[in-house]
Amino acid sequence: MTDNNPITKTVHFFDKLEDKIRERLSRTPILYAFIGGVGIVLFWRGVWHIADGFEGAGGIFSLIIGSIILLLTGAFVSTLIGNRIILTGLRGEKKLAEKTREELESEESELKNIQKTLLKVEEHLTAIEKELPHEKK
Repeated sequence: MTDNNPITKTVHFFDKLEDKIRERLSRTPILYAFIGGVGIVLFWRGVWHIADGFEGAGGIFSLIIGSIILLLTGAFVSTLIGNRIILTGLRGEKKLAEKTREELESEESELKNIQKTLLKVEEHLTAIEKELPHEKK
């Protein structure tokens, strides 16, 4: 079933375009970071100019409204601190910048071992599923 809705077509077009751009830019991370940084600055510049349009509102009003929006959307903590910092703090881990090469290699090795184990478990589950009699619906 195809959807001829122009909005759906437009969203689909931009979704595919985004995928292609991200794929190309991921090959040049410094350029990707630069373009992303410019986009973020221009976005916030626009927000700033819109906020300036609220004459007489003042900084306190902006702070309160902004905080409410961030709290209601669940983005307050992750926006201001970041999830990774919170998780590493809860786990008692070092920040990524503080880790040594050996620690990073050790973590990578552990992740590869976990991935291998998961693949084995998946293979075993597939084999068990094949052995079980299937009920007819």
